[in-house]
Amino acid sequence: MTTSPTSPATPRAPSAPLPILGLWRRSLLLRVTATTLLLSMVVMTILGFLLLSRVTTGLLDSAERTAVTEASVGLTDAQRISAAAASGTSAASPASVVDTIVASLAARAGSPPQYDVLLLAGDTQGTAPERGTNLVSDASVPPALRQTILATERQSWTYTEIRYLDGRSAPGIVVGAPLAVTDVGTYELYYLFPLTDEETTLDLVRSTVVGTGILLVALLGAVAAVVTRQVVAPVRSAARVAEQFSEGHLRERMTVRGEDDLARLATSFNDMADSLEQQIHRLEELSAVQQRFVSDVSHELRTPLTTIRMAADLIFEGRSDLDPPTARSAELLQTQLDRFENLLGDLLEISRYDAGAAVLDLETVDLAALVRRAAESARPLAERRGCEIEVTALVEPCPVECDSRRIDRVLRNLLDNAIEHGEGQPIKVVVAGDGSAAAVTVRDHGVGLSEADIAHVFDRFWRADPARARTTGGTGLGLSIAQEDTRLHAGWLEAWGAPGEGACFRLTLPCRADVTLEDSPLPLAPEEALADPDPAPDSASAAEVSA
Repeated sequence: MTTSPTSPATPRAPSAPLPILGLWRRSLLLRVTATTLLLSMVVMTILGFLLLSRVTTGLLDSAERTAVTEASVGLTDAQRISAAAASGTSAASPASVVDTIVASLAARAGSPPQYDVLLLAGDTQGTAPERGTNLVSDASVPPALRQTILATERQSWTYTEIRYLDGRSAPGIVVGAPLAVTDVGTYELYYLFPLTDEETTLDLVRSTVVGTGILLVALLGAVAAVVTRQVVAPVRSAARVAEQFSEGHLRERMTVRGEDDLARLATSFNDMADSLEQQIHRLEELSAVQQRFVSDVSHELRTPLTTIRMAADLIFEGRSDLDPPTARSAELLQTQLDRFENLLGDLLEISRYDAGAAVLDLETVDLAALVRRAAESARPLAERRGCEIEVTALVEPCPVECDSRRIDRVLRNLLDNAIEHGEGQPIKVVVAGDGSAAAVTVRDHGVGLSEADIAHVFDRFWRADPARARTTGGTGLGLSIAQEDTRLHAGWLEAWGAPGEGACFRLTLPCRADVTLEDSPLPLAPEEALADPDPAPDSASAAEVSA
């Protein structure tokens, strides 16, 4: 089943969005500011990461070069001390030589010491003395580094965790090299450079980058908010003026400041508002003239029509004394006068709707009983057309607060329309209610309606087939008046149709005047249409007229 662009799904109450989500959708200022903050945070994070990476790399490269250079100089001094001890006049003990080397290297470290020294026994024979400074532990030297030095007999370095015998630890660089001590053997000389200064510097840089980034992001957010506000303020003003304009305050205009793009926007908006105001006034004047014309013509025709009616009634009552052609003419005259009177009444009613003068006379009535009375009134016409009217009340009584005269007119118009186009097939009328809404469906099995027909079915003086003559005396305004009566009740008047399958009209009314419709107790499409899961394209359509 296809649905025309104006056809509805049954209206539903929209779910309330989350407050934050609703504010996000409504506020351009919030979206621009938040987006600026987010992008600024991303940019500052990337820049901060790159800056810290470069600073870290630079500090570590400097520390590595310093450590390797200092270790190379220290190794040379150690080799000189070892050679001097070997060439002395008196032989020095291994412990004395080791102590001298460590003391000399430690003296170069300064105060406080910039590094620690470890002198570990390598491939020496027997038990060789090992020394270190500042309680540094030999566990600070990774085994892999020791193996590398023993294997390559060259200077090597690596990062490590410097551990002390008193439990302290610090990140650092360890540089090692083999050292040959005369008469003792090969030692491993290690320089351990703590990176505490570099770590302190990095912490300072990191905190500075984070603080500066937060401050910069906040400033960018403030700048974005100020700039966006300058742009949004005229847009909000335009929206406010447009809302006032749509509510009928046609004199509202935007304030023009300066000569920039926003000023040109305000000027163009005001020019558009002036043009719209003129067009609206012109249309209102034309509408008023049209309404007065229809009303005046309808009233002016009443007097001659009454005179003609009196004369026609006399002729019609005496038609038995006339010859057959004249008697037939009297009958036709009577029929057309009835239709003319109905047309004048409908035109007057339409003019009242157009003028906004139609009012409701509300009372509580049984909709099922109202439908049965309307069906009984239409039954003689249905019998002449050879069709039956079947009324089914799913809920009885079905109380509704409405203007019974207007709803009775809606029902009669729907029944007359079904009889007119029902091709003599049975007409099914169903009444239902659920406490908040009541509905009536009128189903015929006649020629049906196409999608194009549905779009115009409630237009004034419209006929699906212009060549088709009216056979029930209708004026062409019945469904249009039914539409207006339904709107006065804040109800829905909907139509479904399929070529060759008939049509179905559904009237839905709130049970009380203070109730807003959300659903209808009856489906719009008939059961056989709902049971068909895949009808042919363009085989059916629906349209709605609602308040």
